[in-house]
Amino acid sequence: MSLSTAVLRAVPGAFILNSGIGKLGMPAEMAEALQGMAVKGVPPLAKMTPEQFAKFLSYGEIAVGATLLLPFVPTKVAGAGLAVFSGSMMAMYLRTPEMTESDGVRPSQEGTALAKDSWLLAIASALILAQGKKSADD
Repeated sequence: MSLSTAVLRAVPGAFILNSGIGKLGMPAEMAEALQGMAVKGVPPLAKMTPEQFAKFLSYGEIAVGATLLLPFVPTKVAGAGLAVFSGSMMAMYLRTPEMTESDGVRPSQEGTALAKDSWLLAIASALILAQGKKSADD
């Protein structure tokens, strides 16, 4: 794995893993609020109870973070996991009118924190498109 690929995996991986660990055992009120936002981007999440959603979110973030950090997980697989995660975040951002300015793209003050997840989607794209080392037989 190249140094640039390792950096692209380690930085978001550590951040997302820490976020998931921090969400373990979150209070029901917090889970309900996060679920209300998440449903805008991924409507089927409304079928979960807040407790189920809290576990889904925390375990999902832990899985994505760990996948990025574990060097034996292929880069394209880690990138795909990050793409699903960050794509969901971007869907929530774009489908929540108060997150964007009137053009529906540029972030409002409320949307700035979520708009930064576009960087995660860019990192995911770079990981998916990364070329692995070629062997002498290729």
